[in-house]
Order: sequence, then C-alpha cells, then structure tokens
Amino acid sequence: MRHATGAASFAILGVFMASPLTAQVTPEEVWQSWQSLGKSYGQTVSAEQVGRAGDTLVVSGMKTSMAQDGATIDGRIEEVRFRDLGDGTVEVTMTDTYSIDMSMPGEEGNTHDIAITIAQPGLTLTAGGNAARTDYAYTAPSVTVDMQIREDAVPLADVDATLTGLSGSYAMDAGAELSALDSALAIDSMTFTIAAGDATNGATAVGSLAALKLGSAGSFLGIDAVENMAQALRDGFSADIDFSYGRGDFTLAAFDKGRATKVGASNETGHFRALMGQEALRYGAGGTGVSMVVSGADIPFPELKLTFAEASFDFLMPLLASEMPTDFTFLTRIVDLTVSDEIWAMVDPTVALPRDPATVILDTKGKVRLTSDLMDETAMAALGDRAPGELHALDVTDLTVKFAGAELTGTGGLTFDNSDLTSFDGVPAPTGTFDLLIRGGNGLLDRLVTMGVVPQGQAMGARMMIAMLAKPGDGPDVLTSTLEFRDKGFYANGQRLK
Repeated sequence: MRHATGAASFAILGVFMASPLTAQVTPEEVWQSWQSLGKSYGQTVSAEQVGRAGDTLVVSGMKTSMAQDGATIDGRIEEVRFRDLGDGTVEVTMTDTYSIDMSMPGEEGNTHDIAITIAQPGLTLTAGGNAARTDYAYTAPSVTVDMQIREDAVPLADVDATLTGLSGSYAMDAGAELSALDSALAIDSMTFTIAAGDATNGATAVGSLAALKLGSAGSFLGIDAVENMAQALRDGFSADIDFSYGRGDFTLAAFDKGRATKVGASNETGHFRALMGQEALRYGAGGTGVSMVVSGADIPFPELKLTFAEASFDFLMPLLASEMPTDFTFLTRIVDLTVSDEIWAMVDPTVALPRDPATVILDTKGKVRLTSDLMDETAMAALGDRAPGELHALDVTDLTVKFAGAELTGTGGLTFDNSDLTSFDGVPAPTGTFDLLIRGGNGLLDRLVTMGVVPQGQAMGARMMIAMLAKPGDGPDVLTSTLEFRDKGFYANGQRLK
C-alpha cells in the first residue's frame, strides 16, 4: 500500500530528526520518551550501550529503524548525551553528524535508495517541563544536509542544502492515545543545489531563500490510525502547518541531448499553509514580487519573461459527512501579470491591444453539506457518478478580470434548493442576484475583430447576447448587468429569460 508506505516514511523521518526535541525531566525519562514516541510511530529506537557518567546519561550507537510494506528506514547517531542541569531541565548534545538510510520498492520491481547525511555542529537544546507537557528551546548556527538518491544502485540525483541561523521551540503534550505537538522554527537563510544526470542529459538547480519561518501544531494518534483517515479525523487527528519565507532566487539549467534550457526566477515573499482536521481541510500558497526568465533552443525567441505582483490561492472545504451545511471558501489571485514583448508580438504584431498588466481575482465562499466522507475511499467508490454532497449557498465577494484595456467586476450570492433538481436541468434551483460591470468590453471586441481573431459574424452574435444581458452604464463603453434567479426563473435587468 503506497499510502501506508508514504505515511511510514514521513513518520520515521520526522520523529528521528525531531527526536532531540522530545525530552522529559530527567535524563533517563528523556531517553525513555524517545523510545516510547518511536514505538507509537511503528519504529524501534535502540542503542548499543546506555550508561551514566556523573550527571550525564550517555547513549552510544543509537539506532532508529522501521520496516513497512517493503520499505525500510534506518538512522544512526553515534552518541547522544543527556545532562541533568540540576534545575529540572535536561541539556541534550549529540554527535555533530548522523545518517538516515531509506529503501523503497518501486512500482516496476525496482528499488529506490536514499542516503541522507545531516551535520549540525554547535546545536544546543534545553528541555524542561513535566510528564504532562514538555517544552524545549534549541539553536544551531548551521545545519547541512546531503542527500543521495539511487535507483537500483544507479545515481539519480544529489541534493545539498545548508541552513544558517536556526532557532526554535517545541512542545509536546503526551496523552494516553492522542499526542499534541506544537513547534516553531526560524531560519535566517537556506541555500540548496540539486544535480541529476550529466551535461548531455541532466539538470542542475541552485537556489536560496531568506527569513524562513515554520510553525506547526497537531494531534496525532500513531502511524496505524492514518490507514482510516476519516475515522482518525473523528477521533481527533489534526495537523496545521504555516510556512513563510522572504527573498528567494532560483536557477535551473537542463540539458536534453545537449540542448540547453535555462530558467531563472526570484520572489520577494512567499507562503504556504495547510490545515487538516475534523472541521475542514485548508490549503493555500502564494508569492509576491515574482519574476521568471526562460531561454532555450526550443523557444522561438531569445527569452520568455514573466512577472506578477502577486499570485496566490487558498481553499477551505469540509472532509466529513454532516447533518448541517458547513463553510467552504475558494480564492485565486493573479495581480499585475506581465509578459515580455516577444510573447505579445506572436499574438498581436500590430500592437492593436493595450499591453497593460493583467489581473484575475476570484474570491468565493459558501455552504455545502457532505453526504459521504471524502477521506473514505470505499464510500467514495460506492457513489459512482453521484455527487458526495449538496451545494447550499455560494457568494462571490470579488470577481475582477483586467486584460487588454477591458475590465470585468462583479459580486453576488445564491442559495440552492436541493429538493428541486428539475427547474434547472439537474442543478439545484438557485435564488439570488449577481451584479456585473464591464468597462471597455466593446472596444476590446472591436480590436479582436480588427486583428482577425474574432470573425465579424461571431462578434455580431456576441453583441446581441450582451444587449440581452446588459444595459449602458455611466461613461462611454460601460455596461452593467443585474442577473437574478427567483421564482424558478432567470432574469437579466428585470427581464425574464427563463
């Protein structure tokens, strides 16, 4: 089962790398908690030798191992020292460098091996608290990661990363069945290099990011619980990750039979957010001040350039069936998108269209009632062609489209009668209103006709349709429209069309 294998890999890697952050009050309790936490994720945490040296518990030859569905993961730290500071806290230090080896079967009988070496000289960790809640603080001047990826012993890719100026905190509430984890991490900068193949057929990527911040929180039931994610969510499983970063740069050089393609990109800020819990799934990402340049032998001009002030998306949706409708949202934003003149020249060589930056914004929210658990594969398969839920309300809080001198804006909202699927051909009967405004629409249509993109006959048909749905507004080439659904009918500016 690929799902189980992926979950197992994530769990063992995460717990092993985070293990210095899971301590209790005494050195022995710290070591015992590492083993207990590993066991809850299906791991075995052991050591070749454990003994006291004064106020310090010394663990030599620490090993972390896991095997599931043909995948194996093994980690080793030569020495970990737990020193009792005498004030209820424990200082943890370890060998500067440790390793993690992963092996996973492929779909075609091949084997993927990943060898990871992590160096973190100067790492300091202090843990305190009590058996119910343990709090930790740590710093590291730098951490380097070397990852080698092989397929059937043949090199596929090498990844090197360096992180500087790390500081963070970590807290764990350990319950009988549910463990709550909270963490925060700040990193001054990160650089990375990825190399695959060779100069004839391969690629090299180099990048950097500044001012990275990562926060996470969650409640976990153990590795076996995720086999039935719908039930795990009902039992309290949750995960919340919030990641942001500042200035970034990225370059890629790829070679296909010696033919080169180069990509360069930069950004001012970026973010990523993911939340999963019994209430909903939320997922979003975006960036600001983004620019990209692409060049290569297969591109019909020297360079392709693209910039935008902002690009982002975000959505919130329920995962579990419920008796009452629950919230959903969907947002997408592309603000001030520009492309190079070479691209414009391909579609508009006579410069008939204004080349103003383009913008697309769609911001919506609403209510939906799920009749089946989206995370239950059996229930979803049993639906066949039926929808897994009912749409009860939809509000458009912002619709904005700007392109080539024209602009469309709108807002509105609808509610839906799920008991009436006949009035609108299988769609729940809507009730509500949308208000739209178009500036420069006729001018854009005229230019497209002049360019030959839109035939005159099609343009005439489009104008007739616009005349049915819109009316003149304030100013030249301004149209407004009020679209209304009521009494099982559809109205445009008060005139019934259905």
